[in-house]
Amino acid sequence: MFSFHKYQGTGNDFIMIDDRNLQFPAHNHQLIQTMCDRRFGVGADGLILIQNTKGFDFRMIYFNANGFEGSMCGNGGRCAVAYAKTLQIFENKTYFLACDGEHNAFIEGQNIHLQMKNVVEIETNPNFYFLDTGSPHYVEWVENLEKYEVFEKGKNIRYNDRFNEKGTNVNFVEKINEKTIAIRTYERGVEDETYACGTGATACAMVASMTKKMPSPIDVKVLGGDLSVSFEVQNNQFSNVFLIGKAQKTFEGFFENNMNL
Repeated sequence: MFSFHKYQGTGNDFIMIDDRNLQFPAHNHQLIQTMCDRRFGVGADGLILIQNTKGFDFRMIYFNANGFEGSMCGNGGRCAVAYAKTLQIFENKTYFLACDGEHNAFIEGQNIHLQMKNVVEIETNPNFYFLDTGSPHYVEWVENLEKYEVFEKGKNIRYNDRFNEKGTNVNFVEKINEKTIAIRTYERGVEDETYACGTGATACAMVASMTKKMPSPIDVKVLGGDLSVSFEVQNNQFSNVFLIGKAQKTFEGFFENNMNL
């Protein structure tokens, strides 16, 4: 039986587990997959462990809903910060480790400000852009985003010849006004459209800055709500990048492993 807390950030939801005693069986992919299942488990886009690690306030380990460790998750990172705050690991500012390296974050009111990795290269193609914001992201400008076939087209791009077995997250983006974009994202690992994607919002904001000359901060509308991305940019190289938005606890409970996983 495992104690867990459930958090969501703009509709991206995560199972949070305090694993500072290293008791959770992180190698058990089937267990994690079952816990994330929305019919047989708790239901979540992913599972996050909070562990101790030398030189940092904590370490965040993120697992996709398929049960396997994933790349950086921006909204998961914001939820991890909110959860770690309740564990009294830090007060208002924190310095933690994730799979893509070190992160700074701070809490201001209801918003979590999470520093993302610098991006110094954006691949430019005739119909799309590709960059790594902690996770790989394909970005394509579209019109009439609300009615766009995100699942079908995203799934086809995720495994196409350009990205092969490693795959990529796929974002479709539309400019709303001079300060705002809207995005919809097909996420690898979840293998479906999600309500939000933090690294995807970050990637799309950078592409909007580069191609549409939109200034920082850029507001990003996702299915699950509103995010904001701030940055410094010079010669299409991005630094001091922050993903900003709310992260909230929804409930807590115990997961009883009665399936002998």
